Amino acid sequence: MSKIIAVTSGKGGTGKSSICSELGFALAKQGHRTLIIELDFGLRCLDIMLGVKDDIKYDLGSVLNGECDIYKATTQVKIATNLSIVCAPEDPFARVDAETIKNICQEMRKYYEYIIVDTSAGTNASVFDVVEQSDLILINTTPDPVCVRDARTMSDEFYKRGNKKQRLIINKVNPDLFKADLIVDLDEIIDTVGVQLIGVIPDDDAVVIATSKGEPLPSTSLAFKAFDAISKRIKGEDVPLSFKVLLQ
Repeated sequence: MSKIIAVTSGKGGTGKSSICSELGFALAKQGHRTLIIELDFGLRCLDIMLGVKDDIKYDLGSVLNGECDIYKATTQVKIATNLSIVCAPEDPFARVDAETIKNICQEMRKYYEYIIVDTSAGTNASVFDVVEQSDLILINTTPDPVCVRDARTMSDEFYKRGNKKQRLIINKVNPDLFKADLIVDLDEIIDTVGVQLIGVIPDDDAVVIATSKGEPLPSTSLAFKAFDAISKRIKGEDVPLSFKVLLQ
């Protein structure tokens, strides 16, 4: 049975799309047929991150407008066998309802083991409606106190809706933030958001370079190791949570 994974955040700029691209790459590299569906309308970026910006003929907007079906709007990623993407519409005013996304995901379950849904940021009703249909919700935050509070707001709303299938990713972890006493430790973030941790990603320049060039992360980078570990935890593998190396 395939798994639908929604990646969401309460605030923009937390690295949500980078997480989608790198998790998708990690799962595909492990041999799993993986699809990323991008829903950040008007703010498309995954085509650049995955190196397919010149290959996109149709996107989700084309499907919504009746120009093509979801299969034609699906683009194979060159840098990763087993990884495909449906890009968001370039039109920021395009609209889609949760039922349409649900139907698309159900159709694509026939062909992909993992479907990663890159939602728009923010705490609006459409995000909650789309995300709560997923098999797993990955709430993304950075150590920034504002982002942490927004993540808690999102988590609380999911709990109110009866959705307990949530896991927390703490992204862009920089030891200097802890030295400045902005955050006491990672446990404080976990306690504040109230969601079980699934992974910590370092503030690694390798991510910026790789996603800007549309290239894979170097396997030697700390970020690669973090994404690889998270992807294995998603699959149910027993990978220890260890982030002390990030804070040295």
